[in-house]
Amino acid sequence: MEYKFEMQEGRLKVSVPRELDHHLATQLKEEADLLIDAHHVKKLVFDFANTEFMDSSGIGVLIGRSRNLKFAGGQVVAINLSPRVEQIFRLSGLHQIIPIEDEE
Repeated sequence: MEYKFEMQEGRLKVSVPRELDHHLATQLKEEADLLIDAHHVKKLVFDFANTEFMDSSGIGVLIGRSRNLKFAGGQVVAINLSPRVEQIFRLSGLHQIIPIEDEE
């Protein structure tokens, strides 16, 4: 599965692929930034329902988008974390930067 974007009233939802590695992280980052700028996104939601693996490049994408949106008055959240992805969030400290929410 590749990633997928859904726009809805200033909110961008990103369905993260099964594996978010360096190759996909670069693409996802570039496309997300274009959509965020073009649609003035104030809330970015990363949906990890289908994600089993994320490397440091994926973590970097999340941190970078969070930093950029916070600077613009927006926020980034994560939903549907599997136990493995939740462990990555906790070990990397991402849970302190990006809130984990229940599915909306």
